[in-house]
Amino acid sequence: MNRAAYIGSDFRDEWRRAANWLVHEAEEGRGFNVVELQGTPGSAPAIGRKRGFDEALSGDARFRRLASYEGDFTRAKGRSLMEQALREHSREIGIVYAHNDDMALGAIEAIEAFGLKLGKDIRIISVDATRAALKALSIGKLNLVVECDPLLGPQLMKAVKDLVAGKELPMKIVTAEGLFTPQSAKVELGNREF
Repeated sequence: MNRAAYIGSDFRDEWRRAANWLVHEAEEGRGFNVVELQGTPGSAPAIGRKRGFDEALSGDARFRRLASYEGDFTRAKGRSLMEQALREHSREIGIVYAHNDDMALGAIEAIEAFGLKLGKDIRIISVDATRAALKALSIGKLNLVVECDPLLGPQLMKAVKDLVAGKELPMKIVTAEGLFTPQSAKVELGNREF
């Protein structure tokens, strides 16, 4: 009987879901130059989100990666990496993909200080869906947020009960997670626990 299982997010799939949104946006007849703000090097989320990013953009000429910067999942690092991206690529940047909300919120600060308009000059995609990110999303400072739900207790308890009842556990139990736009963020804000 299998007594071990992974319970959590599919980090590679997080970017794939974001890429589906981005492909829809590109159908307006334009492509995008993309900057990636990676999480802590070597961490499972950073590795998975980077792989998903690479897979989703490979072979699609509408999307050109301008740069990919290694960060550490912090707001301060997001701001400094975005400042670097703006110095190096300025107005070429169309999309920023931040591996987490904190880096995205730091990037917002840098973009606003640079004088560009969020949602028009630069669109930002983030991962986590924290209350702070959903608030920024609801007022147009972010364009899309992919959920990475840390509230795994109910799934864990179900797995424990299944195991005690003699049921076989799957090797991987992926958390059901959402995708938020400015409209859906306004609705979700009242329900957000993290």
